[in-house]
Amino acid sequence: MSHPLVLRAAGGRLSLSLERRTLTVTLLLALALAISALVSLSLGSQTTPPAAVLEALLFPERSDIALIVHEIRLPRVLLAIMVGACLGVAGLLLQGLVRNPLASPDVIGITGGASLAAVTFLALGGTVLSEAWLPLAALGGALMVALGIVALAGRGMMPARLVLVGIGIAAALSAATTLVLVLSPDTTAMQAYVWLTGSLYAAQWREVAALAPWVVLGLPLALGLARRLDVLALGDDLATGLGNAVGGTRLALLLLAVALAGASVAFAGGLSFIGLIAPHIARRLVARGHTGLVPASALVGALILLHADLLGRLAFLPRDLPAGIFVAGIGAPFFVYLLHRWRT
Repeated sequence: MSHPLVLRAAGGRLSLSLERRTLTVTLLLALALAISALVSLSLGSQTTPPAAVLEALLFPERSDIALIVHEIRLPRVLLAIMVGACLGVAGLLLQGLVRNPLASPDVIGITGGASLAAVTFLALGGTVLSEAWLPLAALGGALMVALGIVALAGRGMMPARLVLVGIGIAAALSAATTLVLVLSPDTTAMQAYVWLTGSLYAAQWREVAALAPWVVLGLPLALGLARRLDVLALGDDLATGLGNAVGGTRLALLLLAVALAGASVAFAGGLSFIGLIAPHIARRLVARGHTGLVPASALVGALILLHADLLGRLAFLPRDLPAGIFVAGIGAPFFVYLLHRWRT
């Protein structure tokens, strides 16, 4: 029979080992993201050496390509990183909230609400207002869907009801979006279609600046609430016994996930699957516990979207394809794999 002090010491060494692994993986992901960002800044219709890109970033007055790097490529790279990070964390929050590995912003209707609001706005608002007000309309649509899910899920917001209600709402929103597209003029429908696919084309600094507050506030808040997800994973009865207000916690987590996903979709369009696959990849890389999963999911989501956008820019030159095409190309098979694994 082992002595309790020996078990405690072994547990402490295991915990320290897991923390080191989480920190190591997080730093490696951050390094991979930095390298990927530099590569993305270097590649385009005209390939630029990384050294020249660094010179343009650090000493723009000396560089001949400072305008290309600062005004064309850098905003797009930063927007891809922020959107991917927000979607990855939003998916993690939703999966922990409903205790379902298939939950994500697009599966339960949050992305669909933003998409319907954006498409409707494009159909009714015209091209003059859309550029300035489209993100706000999309964010409002995501918030309205979240409120609808909360109202229909009932008191306590039970995970199973949240998922079922969300899937039903997502199906209805998809049908409504298709109807609006069919009834819209051809030019509006084409513009809406590109937005629905998810594109970072012609990203500008004002979009980066508008999304930045959501990232700066939302991601640290998600990190602060991560331990509550660990408590919820123990079950409602035990979480309540530990002094956790289960209903209020679920509402706070849902609203935070909506804010992150809605803001991201508002500025990058109807991107799907990042919120689904990024948390799963993060779980395979770091130890259990949502405190370590939040930064890992953010970094993985950023890497996925950054590389998808890079493929969209380079794979079919001179055409610039939406990043959402390549995200869906990866995400759809992964979703089928998850369904198969969950069934077995």
